[in-house]
Amino acid sequence: MYKNSRGRPGRVLAAVAVAQFVFALDMSVVNVALPAIRTDLGFAPLDLSWVVHVYALTFGGLLLLGGRASDLYGRRRLLLFGLAVFGLCSLGGGLAQEPWQLVAARAGQGVGAAAAAPAALAMLTTTFTEGPGRVRALGVWSATNAAGGALGVLAGGLLTEYASWRWVMLVNLPVVATALALLPAEARPERSVRPVRRERPDVLGAVLATAGIGLLVFGVVRTDVRGWGSPATLGTLAAAGALLAAFAVTEARTAAPLLRLGLLRSRWVAGANVLVFLAAAGQFTAFYFVSLYLQQVLGLGAAATGLAFLPFSAGLVAGTVFATRVVARRTPRAALVPGAVLAAAGLAWFALISPDGGFLTDVLGPSLVTSVGTGLVLAPVAAAGTTGVAAREAGMASGLLNSSRQLGGCVGLAALATVAAHRTGGATDPAALNDGYATGLAVTAGLFVLAALVAVAVLPRRRPEAPGLPDPLTPGAESPAESSARNRVENRLEGTRS
Repeated sequence: MYKNSRGRPGRVLAAVAVAQFVFALDMSVVNVALPAIRTDLGFAPLDLSWVVHVYALTFGGLLLLGGRASDLYGRRRLLLFGLAVFGLCSLGGGLAQEPWQLVAARAGQGVGAAAAAPAALAMLTTTFTEGPGRVRALGVWSATNAAGGALGVLAGGLLTEYASWRWVMLVNLPVVATALALLPAEARPERSVRPVRRERPDVLGAVLATAGIGLLVFGVVRTDVRGWGSPATLGTLAAAGALLAAFAVTEARTAAPLLRLGLLRSRWVAGANVLVFLAAAGQFTAFYFVSLYLQQVLGLGAAATGLAFLPFSAGLVAGTVFATRVVARRTPRAALVPGAVLAAAGLAWFALISPDGGFLTDVLGPSLVTSVGTGLVLAPVAAAGTTGVAAREAGMASGLLNSSRQLGGCVGLAALATVAAHRTGGATDPAALNDGYATGLAVTAGLFVLAALVAVAVLPRRRPEAPGLPDPLTPGAESPAESSARNRVENRLEGTRS
């Protein structure tokens, strides 16, 4: 168990869950408030999207760095730092008087979340050893993550309509304060533990990864203005590819990498990252299209749109709870496959939306099916992505998993928004918009089908033979005795680092 939280795993779980809730909430709470923000602060139409994009840019670009920093400098320390930055920038955003001030605050929120999110997940996986306890803890983490994303739409609608758009930023403050209050105090390091020489940070790898992922996110999110085939987009994506290729070469040669490439030889880690990329692309895009359908086709207001997402939130939580019970008895694969299939079926049902439809006929049923299926995917994928990972690399694996989630959401949303716009053909009447959204939802169903195929083909049918071991099919796997001894030392040393 994680040295700094021995005897207090419940408080660690509570703090991490609340922190993850606010990060997920912030991904969606702003979207419904964008029209009010534009009117109040005087944003130019083309600049308004930066309120959303800059958060994705800094959050996604810095996740790998944040994950590795938590391994080197202490998970609790990075979590405290990230929460503090996130809270201060939320306050700054709520008080913003000019467009640039809000954009800067959103960028700062992304920095704080990139430091805290992988540290929180790593703290959780090192607090609870592999087995039913960790599965249940990851189930709580996944449920709060899913609920935060879904409830963000509700909170954004209610706060914008009945209070002010500023409260979509200020609402983060009490949540951050709660997470900080729940976080256990540092434990005193054991005197018997000999201090170790801290590894030198992989500065070159950090620069290449941050620049490469940042350019990739930037190129993708700006396709709403420039298009996928424009020279600017192609040049940006090519530069991002070159930087990420250089990052891979650097990580293969450095003694203390930001991301050890051998970690990807584990079928659990590799499969989970592909799965979370596909699932995030489907989930984020479904939120986007359904929200637009409710407002622009059915004509619901911001508050009513938020309320319409309540069944989705309930289904997500129910799915994660059920998945936790399944994975505790079997493996993540046992819930991932049926969950992805169920989510695909729900999204295919969603694709039948009609411009003359309504909430009860076109939204409620597919919302419940899709959300339960998505919940069945979210909890197991976090467990799969950390299965067999050594304690000293928990932050690295967590940063990688969060990066895959963030990139999946950005790339999927940008790509499928283009698909929907192509289908619409520039028309703005409800029937044309409905056709575009229905096409996008049908493609998201295909993403979850692909996720189910990846789970079947890549993920092992059985867990590693002992906690802390890599996948038994991975070359170079340690023996149970070697892994057990190493993990005991690492967990003790963690107390000195934090």
